Amino acid sequence: MSELPQRLVRAFGDANAFEPTPEGTYRQTTTVFDAEVEPSVGEDGESQFFVTARVPLLSHIVKSDVAPVVEDGWYETFALRVKDIGDVTVGNHDLNPTVKREAGEAVASVEFSDIDPSRGVADAKAFVDYVEGTYVQGVIPGYEYTGPVAGLLAEGRRAAGAE
Repeated sequence: MSELPQRLVRAFGDANAFEPTPEGTYRQTTTVFDAEVEPSVGEDGESQFFVTARVPLLSHIVKSDVAPVVEDGWYETFALRVKDIGDVTVGNHDLNPTVKREAGEAVASVEFSDIDPSRGVADAKAFVDYVEGTYVQGVIPGYEYTGPVAGLLAEGRRAAGAE
C-alpha cells in the first residue's frame, strides 16, 4: 500500500473512531465487531474506501444448538437487511453492499470513493454502524447469547433502565 495523503490520515484521526493497523488499514474502535477500512487514493485523486465488517453467525454466539434452517433464515434476513442500506451516509454514494458467509462469520463489505476524505471516513463509520444495528435487530429471543452480543444486549437493557 502506498503512503496516504496527510489529509486522509488526518480524517481518520479526527473521526475519533479508528486506529491504524500495522497493515495500513484502520480498525473501527466504536463497534464490538471486527471492522476495518482499507483506504487508498484513486488516479483521479479521490479517496477510496473499502469497508469490511465481520459479525458472528448465530450458531457461534449462542450457548445452545441452532438448527441449520434457523441459521440459514437468520443469515438470509441479515444479508437482505444489509443490502437494503438506504441512505445512511452523508455523501451521495450509491452503496451496493455485499454479504457472504466465511468461517463462522457474515462478512459485509462496501466500496466507494469521495473527494472529501472526512466525509468518506464518516460514511465508512456509518456503514459499520448500520451493519452493527442491523445485526442487533436480528437477535432472536429465546437464545442465551455469549460474547459481544451478550454485552450489547446487557448494555441495551441497562440503557433502558431494565435489570
